Amino acid sequence: MDQKENLNFTRQGYSYLGKLFDMHFTPTARTVFIPFALSAVAALAQQTTAPATTASDMGRIEITSGRDNDTQQRRESTASKIVIGREEIERQGDSNLGEILKRMPGITLGGVPGRGGGIRMRGLSQGYTQILLDGQRVPPGFSVESLTPEMIERVEIYRAPTAETGAQAIAGTINIITREGRKGMPTELKVGSSFQGGYASPSASLVKYHDAEEWSGNYTLSVNRYSAPDHSENDLTRVDNLGTTVRHRVSDSHYDREGMNATARLQLKGDPGETFTLMPFVALSQGKTPGTMQATETFNGTAVANSPATANSENKNHFAVARLNGQWRRKLSTDSSMEWKFNVGGWNSHNEFQQTSTNLSLIPRVTENSHVQDRSTNLSGKYTNVMGGGHQWVSGAEAESVRRTQEVQGSYQGFARSADYQASSMRYAVYSQDEWQLTPHWATHLGARYEGLTTEGSTATGDVTNRNSVFTPLLHAMWRPDPDSRDQVRMSLTRSFKTPTMPTLLARRTYTRDDNSATNPDVAGNPNLKPEVATGLDVAVERYLPQGGVLSASAFHRRVQNLIRNVTTLESGANGRWLSSPQNISEAITEGIELEAKFRMDQWITDAPHIDLRNNLSFYRSRVLSVMGPDNRLDQQPSMTANFGADYKLKSAPLTVGGNINYNPGYSTRLSAEQLTTISQKRVMDVYGLWRVDGNTAWRLTLSNLNPLNYNTGSVYSGNGVTENSRTSNRSWTNVQILLEKKL
Repeated sequence: MDQKENLNFTRQGYSYLGKLFDMHFTPTARTVFIPFALSAVAALAQQTTAPATTASDMGRIEITSGRDNDTQQRRESTASKIVIGREEIERQGDSNLGEILKRMPGITLGGVPGRGGGIRMRGLSQGYTQILLDGQRVPPGFSVESLTPEMIERVEIYRAPTAETGAQAIAGTINIITREGRKGMPTELKVGSSFQGGYASPSASLVKYHDAEEWSGNYTLSVNRYSAPDHSENDLTRVDNLGTTVRHRVSDSHYDREGMNATARLQLKGDPGETFTLMPFVALSQGKTPGTMQATETFNGTAVANSPATANSENKNHFAVARLNGQWRRKLSTDSSMEWKFNVGGWNSHNEFQQTSTNLSLIPRVTENSHVQDRSTNLSGKYTNVMGGGHQWVSGAEAESVRRTQEVQGSYQGFARSADYQASSMRYAVYSQDEWQLTPHWATHLGARYEGLTTEGSTATGDVTNRNSVFTPLLHAMWRPDPDSRDQVRMSLTRSFKTPTMPTLLARRTYTRDDNSATNPDVAGNPNLKPEVATGLDVAVERYLPQGGVLSASAFHRRVQNLIRNVTTLESGANGRWLSSPQNISEAITEGIELEAKFRMDQWITDAPHIDLRNNLSFYRSRVLSVMGPDNRLDQQPSMTANFGADYKLKSAPLTVGGNINYNPGYSTRLSAEQLTTISQKRVMDVYGLWRVDGNTAWRLTLSNLNPLNYNTGSVYSGNGVTENSRTSNRSWTNVQILLEKKL
């Protein structure tokens, strides 16, 4: 295929996606989309075709190192995925995994910029994304924030589910692979500190490798102290049959946390084709958040008694998690192998909160003491057989047991409250899939998975049991118009699901720490929830550039049944309180387009500087069918996300500089006919510089969240004779980090 044919093929692919985009998105969105797509086509026009070999084995490709290997693994996978290797992980010196992932296509973070937050794919809320650690499901309650970048070898992002990785992935799957030891790797030491809002956060990490004749291993140890301020202002207006209440609150606090994280990988070498690997993980942290609050309130324009009021609060927390992952691989014959995995461990959390007030009618007096204990065990087995005719057949089974105990004791305005519960769940799954290289042009990945989940526990109404099962057929295909070209088209037709979590099913009533209202209700679980089930279609066009880099455009569609959403109601009776509980409300539809362009500028413009460009742009649309529009989108899904990044290595000095701009627009979400929520735009700019003193020493300076913006959220409720409008503004700060990186 010559250059002209390559360009024609790419134009056809972008033309198809453009027509789909034109049908569903606004003129403004199309205005942003068209230049982006044209730049990708222009980059293609500068390329000449280089021959590429056709993969004869569609099995898993083990990555050693380097960006080219990461790209090759992505290209050869029949199921669509993105691979982030060590080079990408280390590039900007990020302090947590979320900051790395936010620059990937279609991934966003919740919450205030620079403070972490839930990881979301395709704009969908956190529970729609499946998180794996070394290929195994992380237990409920596990936070990826406990993993530092130094502990991670690579990250695999699957845009559609597979039978092997699991189908609890309506938005997609993120598989985190911990550090792998390799012969000859030096010891790595990093020491530094970040500064935010006048507070310093020192940190240090050590990565050590060992290799012997019969075993190899590595361990990573990280210690840190995190300190950061917090400032927020809340305005509430309530109109009811008694009159109009206006309240303004200002809160200031600062968070101090000390933590230690450790992970290791020990691999024992047996007979040829046999390995046994142990991967322990431990994380410990403790912190406290002292704070103050000031409040003023008026009723029908007149200040209430003892206004303004002040309050002092302190929150103390302790967290510990320990897990042991194991993997045994054994080659049964030249064409077949068996793999066993286990995962055992748990976590404990203890939280103490106390708040005193000078005026209980404006700021409540609250004490709360909570303990949560979680224990889980996971066992899985997988059989792989490479058969004739280009087939690779994989079948397996999984079983997981989780037990959780929660004890919450507290008082609100002197009245005792509790939210204790005990729960257990048993999950089992069986699956089979066949990866088949039909022809040099076509490869398919056909699979099916059956998964069942039983959850039992005690609630305020007694003991309950929730049983659910889901069957998920999955089909992926990849087409190369010319086996020797670098163009390919991916297609997926899948069924995926999202199961209710333990708290959403069984949590007893949790009383709000503040005045109970329509925008600040109590929370309780619902034991009658059903899983959300989605039918999905994905199509992608990809072009891999001869000198490295990739251009891709993908479109997806999901139709979700049994959508779960929190519904706020007012209980009957004179003393009825506002209560929010999850309900299966209706169906929903979400769809979008994701564009990605990674290449060097001189591949596009002759004699241009060797600047690596990393750009992606995504557009989303969704609607909940039982809620009247406008803004009847899925929770927390923006209309678009954008990342524009570049890196440049100077020839005249041992200096590499780069940066990234991340943008999410503000949006409103209509939750019901009565309730609407709002979230402001997020615009985050990060820059870095890396000075290499020699081959073993480097200094890194990173500035994150330049030109910080306030993060504003709002909630409006109008119904049952009440109209309530609550708006909160959270301040964010620039984070400056300096780091010494040393290879010993």
